[in-house]
Amino acid sequence: MREALSEAHAADAEGEIPVGAVVACNGSVIARGHNMTERLHDPTAHAEMIALTAATEAMGGKYLNDCTLYVTMEPCPMCAGALCWCQIGRIVYGAIDPKRGYSMFTPPLLHPKTEVTAGVMAEECSSIVKEFFQRRRTKKGD
Repeated sequence: MREALSEAHAADAEGEIPVGAVVACNGSVIARGHNMTERLHDPTAHAEMIALTAATEAMGGKYLNDCTLYVTMEPCPMCAGALCWCQIGRIVYGAIDPKRGYSMFTPPLLHPKTEVTAGVMAEECSSIVKEFFQRRRTKKGD
């Protein structure tokens, strides 16, 4: 999760919403990503999507059954759909997203075999996002 937080800090430094993700397989990080929606002018350029694209390239195929995604925030429904299609083996996320997270949807959006661990380093993961939006609100108020 620390590697994903590092990616979130990179996003923050670029003025992006600070969410970071890494994909690990067999004990090694094979892909990284952070939000790039502003830079790429692409609403689908979420941290998870960037990391998944790199991971499937690294694995040489579209399935990531033996991989784990570490992401600082609960994936949104779009990212959960992509995670379902690549059949990611495990997802570990930090901050819960009660407004836009995938878990608020029924039926579940993930592949039935995907294991999920929530709340890992939740405070660190949520504080970077809270601070980002607090800075934005302060700038608008000036």
